[in-house]
Amino acid sequence: MDQQQEQLDSIKAIRSMMERSSRFLSLSGLSGVIVGLMAIAGVLIAYAHLGLDLDEPRYYNKLLNTDGTLNNSVFRFLLIELFLLLIIALATAIFLSMRKATAKAIPIWDVTAKRLVMNMAVPLLTGALFCIILLHHGYINLIIPSTILFYGLAMYNASNYTLHDIRSLGLINIGLGLVAAYFVDYALLFWGFGFGVLHIVYGLYIYFKYEK
Repeated sequence: MDQQQEQLDSIKAIRSMMERSSRFLSLSGLSGVIVGLMAIAGVLIAYAHLGLDLDEPRYYNKLLNTDGTLNNSVFRFLLIELFLLLIIALATAIFLSMRKATAKAIPIWDVTAKRLVMNMAVPLLTGALFCIILLHHGYINLIIPSTILFYGLAMYNASNYTLHDIRSLGLINIGLGLVAAYFVDYALLFWGFGFGVLHIVYGLYIYFKYEK
């Protein structure tokens, strides 16, 4: 009986080693919650700056002057806000992931982490370039839906090298991006739901499933 138990323990240890070598397991659920809260705050700030109610459609019209040209001051404000949110979100995710990795004695920057970053970077950089092209051609109403869509693709791609649960988050965001592209007048609210509410829900789910 003791020999069987030792064999089972050995198999579990081997599986754990294989999982650690092939998947990035330092992803923090709390970082998802914090990023989600910041995203919701960002949407509220954006609506307040644009002078719109949350149920008011066509937010993107506020980005244009009366002659149809881009309102540079409004666009600059939203771009700076988005950039600051991105920096804070990345810093938070990296800090909490490093803390989790240190607590579990897992290397934070190994081959698996590099593969994870690469698989996320390709869809994200492609999406960024696509959004620049949309802006160049004046399709500003499709920029927000595109960010949701390409972020979903990045999450789905990254799920091969981290927790499988992230795949569902990616698929939901892909669908949400497509819906936002159809109901484009309310795309900013869809963005708040995808980057805000979904991050909070999945962050709590990951925290209570893997970290609690």
